Amino acid sequence: MRPILLQAHERSLTKIRYNREGDLLFSSGKDKIPCVWYSINGERLGTYNGHNGTVWTIDVNWDTTAFVSASADSTVRVWDVQTGRERNSYTLEAPARCCAFSYDGNSILYTNDDVMGKSCEMYLTDIRMRPAEGPSVRINISQLGHRKVTSALWGTLDQFIITGHDNGELVQWDIKTQDDVRKEKPHTAQIMDLQTNRDLTFLISSSKDCTAKLFDVETLDHLKTYTTDRPVNSAAMSPIKDHVVLGGGQEAIEVTQTAATTGKFEARFFHLIFEEEFARVKGHFGPINTLAFHPDGKSYASGGEDGFVRIHHFDNDYLDYDF
Repeated sequence: MRPILLQAHERSLTKIRYNREGDLLFSSGKDKIPCVWYSINGERLGTYNGHNGTVWTIDVNWDTTAFVSASADSTVRVWDVQTGRERNSYTLEAPARCCAFSYDGNSILYTNDDVMGKSCEMYLTDIRMRPAEGPSVRINISQLGHRKVTSALWGTLDQFIITGHDNGELVQWDIKTQDDVRKEKPHTAQIMDLQTNRDLTFLISSSKDCTAKLFDVETLDHLKTYTTDRPVNSAAMSPIKDHVVLGGGQEAIEVTQTAATTGKFEARFFHLIFEEEFARVKGHFGPINTLAFHPDGKSYASGGEDGFVRIHHFDNDYLDYDF
């Protein structure tokens, strides 16, 4: 399994995303310029220039026409995927953290951090409206007694939103009533990433408490736990097999004190149902910050603290392998 190495970011990766067809891979990092690549050969198509700070989260809509990015420069920007032009820009009072397209591609959600005396808030906006008209929904998360949102995504058919918080809490929000209808605290440390499976029935959360956990999206019932011995920064579910891949490693700040072999920077494959680890893929020189499976399940990509994106195409041994 020889990886394709993509080097475009001068600093560490924060997020990678495939589009629905899987022909394009989007990446963002702490160097303020999101990039888009051909996933088949790793050729860089272009960049989206305009942010002045770390780009924390990116997302692309279902027909790959619009691309949204949330940045520490306190803006959320919507771009035209094909031309790289900025369509809309939404300015916040504090650094933006999360952003996500709704299932229909017409709305975006975005959140900001609770810094400089500002509350953590979540906004929903229709991108067909002018930014000057303001968000259609604005929920003050700090006032409702929750900690900072670290990851967020839309639930089934855009009826609700699920947020992960920096104290390990998982909250489901009803969009119509703007209430937190379900609250769980499955993790003891910060939730780093939330991802759903292909048909939006399951949700996998990864946390600094060295575990990733599987939930039912509708009820937030806890189903499975995948345990490692290092913080988990990202986890993704295979669209064709009952496999999950976990990525992480010890904190980047502690990496200089250890050898690359002891830092546990491998991507680990677990069986979705049996919770057993069956494979590891080495490669990164630092913790893996973000993972994504290709929509056809025949490859996956990982982005690390070392500034590289690695696209791994699976061998036939893996595709024929039955647990």
